[in-house]
Amino acid sequence: MSEQQSLAKGALSALESTIMGIAGTSPAFTVAVTTGTIYAAIGPLSVGSLLYSGVIMLGIMFAFAKLNRVMPDAGAAFAWVGSVFGPTWGFFAGWGLMVASVVFMVSATLPAATATLLLFAPDQVENTPLVTAIAAVWLTLVTAIVLRGIKHASTAQVIVTVIEAAIVVALLGAAVIWFGATPAHAPALSWIAPGSFTFKSFADGAIVSVFFYWGWDVTMNLGEETEPEDASKGAFWAMINLIVFFVILMTVVLIALSDKEIAAANTNVLYAISAKIFPAPWSYLVVLATVLSTVGALETQILQFSRSMYSMARAGVLHPRYAAVHQEWQTPWAATLVIWALGLVLLFAASYMPSVAAILESSIEAIGLQICFYMGLTGYASAWHFRGLLRTDMREAFTHVVMPLIGALFMTLVAAWVIPTFSPIVLTVGIGGLALGFIPLSIGWWRNARGGALPA
Repeated sequence: MSEQQSLAKGALSALESTIMGIAGTSPAFTVAVTTGTIYAAIGPLSVGSLLYSGVIMLGIMFAFAKLNRVMPDAGAAFAWVGSVFGPTWGFFAGWGLMVASVVFMVSATLPAATATLLLFAPDQVENTPLVTAIAAVWLTLVTAIVLRGIKHASTAQVIVTVIEAAIVVALLGAAVIWFGATPAHAPALSWIAPGSFTFKSFADGAIVSVFFYWGWDVTMNLGEETEPEDASKGAFWAMINLIVFFVILMTVVLIALSDKEIAAANTNVLYAISAKIFPAPWSYLVVLATVLSTVGALETQILQFSRSMYSMARAGVLHPRYAAVHQEWQTPWAATLVIWALGLVLLFAASYMPSVAAILESSIEAIGLQICFYMGLTGYASAWHFRGLLRTDMREAFTHVVMPLIGALFMTLVAAWVIPTFSPIVLTVGIGGLALGFIPLSIGWWRNARGGALPA
């Protein structure tokens, strides 16, 4: 191992970047575990919420893509917000992503383990120690793949995503054929009509929709390992594909399942559709897709966390030890091992401490708040950095300033609206997790002051 501060520059193509962006949202997993949440909040308006939230999220995507072209950095939001608004705001932008990644990794490994048992030992799905052990194995396996190099991670991601996509697309086609003539919910324009929404229903749906789309920005954290133009293209095409996919998939869910079936399916919406169409064991293919989707999401979150920590350590905000790069694999091995260790600790705590388990049950809302925070800051950073275009080039200003500002305002308003409705548990994880950042930030100031450096 080496302290050489160099990642594998230019290792990923635009296509690989696009696949990383799509896989980062873990489509099958997200739909399976989150559909019940958004449908309980706003019913059939879920379709419109995903459409409009996706279009607004495009503004944030443009902010990331445009900033990446002028300042490619593994820290992405951390580096850009810090460059525009100062190091403290930059630190908390990076910290917000890192906290969200840790919470998500834990909340994802347990469902992945449960789904694995559903495939191979369905009578053991309530065996908590076994579920925890399998979750730890998945976490360790994915971490090992990420450690071995970005090309290994990319190859694994491409294989996983292609298999997942094939299964889900086949399921969607079968559902349309099977239920099209007698839909549980007849498709209606009211599902997407702007007039169908109140501000409350739009905000309630948006905080969950934000979670649906979260993860595509891994393409930007891999900006140093991708040509800047390719990373930006990857982010754009990932977002376009995701908007289309989520809107279609949510529509098919409503066509195939009744209100009662959606509620009963809980976190297995896709399996509920599959079980109505295919006999076992074919119905379990969608469970495989969910497992693969979850594994893909774990990989991208490890990548995002480790690259952000690496960049923050390289800049002197965190201890330099976390900027260590493996000489052969060209990966930030120290930062990668940190999220693996944190994941294991919280994973086992969640299994044996009811209070932690309750926290993880509220992870979607908490993560949604943290996403709004760091993505909103990035949108504001893009609008301010490129504000001069408003006087010189209105066409460029639309994608560099106007859309990012709209996206940032959207994130801010959604967060401001839902915070008063959050339970103490969600507030503890969502806001408390961000507040914990003052500890490493203060330590970094102290360390740099002792070393004679300016506070980073």
